[in-house]
Amino acid sequence: MLTVAATVVVLAAAFGLISVRWLRLPIVVGTMLLTVLSSVGLLALSGAVPSLRQAALHSFGQLNYEAFMLHGFLALLLFAGAFLLDIESLWEERVAIVILSVFATVISTLLVGCGIRYCAPWTGFHPSWIQALLFGAVISPTDPIAVLEMLRRVAAPRWLQAQLAGESLFNDGVAAVLFITLLGIAEQGRAPSVPAVVSHLLIQSGGGLALGCVLAWPVARLMRAVDAYQIDILMTLSLALGGYAVAEHLHVSAPLEAVAAGLALRWESRRNPNNIAREEIEHFWSAIDEVQNSVLFVLMGLQCLVVAYSRGFLLLGGVSIVVVNVARFASVACALLALRLIQPHRRSSLAVLSWGGLRGGLSIALALSLPFALGREWILATTFIVVTFSIVIKGGSMDIFLKRFAPQD
Repeated sequence: MLTVAATVVVLAAAFGLISVRWLRLPIVVGTMLLTVLSSVGLLALSGAVPSLRQAALHSFGQLNYEAFMLHGFLALLLFAGAFLLDIESLWEERVAIVILSVFATVISTLLVGCGIRYCAPWTGFHPSWIQALLFGAVISPTDPIAVLEMLRRVAAPRWLQAQLAGESLFNDGVAAVLFITLLGIAEQGRAPSVPAVVSHLLIQSGGGLALGCVLAWPVARLMRAVDAYQIDILMTLSLALGGYAVAEHLHVSAPLEAVAAGLALRWESRRNPNNIAREEIEHFWSAIDEVQNSVLFVLMGLQCLVVAYSRGFLLLGGVSIVVVNVARFASVACALLALRLIQPHRRSSLAVLSWGGLRGGLSIALALSLPFALGREWILATTFIVVTFSIVIKGGSMDIFLKRFAPQD
C-alpha cells in the first residue's frame, strides 16, 4: 500500500511540474491528461508485454477508489472548498446557487436519463429506465476544481465565481442523495410514492445541512478559547472528518454536512475572529485542497487501467458526451429562467455555467458503488469517458472560452 501511495504522489508531483512548466495548463487538467495518456500507453504496451498491465492492476487494484473517495477524500475536499469560498459573494448569490444546485441537478438527472434511455439503443445497449436514471444521477454533479482556477486567471466577476463554485459544492450532496434514493428504488424493485421520495430527500439534505451548522458552532467557540494555530488546524480537521463520519452514522447527507460545516465555520471565524489563526488556517486548507486535487486526478486517470472497454462502450461514451452536455445546457437554461422570474435583475451567464459544469471524482466513485446487476460495467466505462472529456477538453479550453464569453463587472 505504501508503494501505491508513493507512486501516486510521485506521479502527481511530476505531472504537475510538466503541466505548469511546459504544457501551461491548469495543474488538475494537465495531471488528468498526462495520467490518462500514460495509462493508455501502458495498455498499448501490454499487448507486447502482458506483465506490465498485470503488475499495474495488481498494484492499483488494491486501492478501493469508491471507499477512498466517498468515505475519505470527499470530506476534506468539500470542507476545504466551502471554507475557502468568498462567503459574502456566496450569500449574495444564494438564490441562484440553490436553484442551480437543486433544480438544475434534478432536471439534469431526468434529461440525461431520458436521453440515454432513447439514444443508447443506437449503440447496441438497452438500459432500463432505472439504470438510465442512475447514470443521470451519477453524471449530474459538477466539479469546480479546474474551472475556478481559470475563473480567477481571467479575472471573472466574483458573482460568477460564487454561482459556479456554490452550485458545484452543493449539487454534490444533492446528486448523492438522488443517487441513493434511486438505488434504493432499484434494489426494492418497486417505486415508492412521490411524498415518500420527497420526504426522504428533504430529511437527508436538511439533516446534513443542519448537522454541519450545529457542529461548527462549538468548534468555533473552542478555537477562540486557545491561542495556538496548531490547535485551530486540528480542530478544523476534527470538524471536517468527524462531522462527515457522524453524518454517515446518522444516515443524513455527509457531503452536504461537510459543505455546511465549512461555510458555517468560515462565517463564525469572520464574524468573531478573536484568537482564531485565520491566515494559518487558510494557508493550511489551501495547501490541502491543492495537494488532494492533484492526487485525486492522478487516481482518476489510473482508473483507465481497471475499466473494461469495448467498441460499444466507446460509442456509448461518445453519445453520452453529447447527451450530458445538451442536458447541462437545458437544465441551466431552465434554472436561469426560474431565477429571472424570482430575481429579474440578477446577473448570470448561461454559456459559462453550461460549459463550466465539469464532471469529476464523485461521478466515478458513485459509478463504482453500483452493483453489476444495475449496469455498473457500462455506467462506469461511460462515466469515465464523459469525465475525461469534461476535464481534458472542456477544462483545457476554459481559458479561451472564458476570455470570450465571461461577462465583466
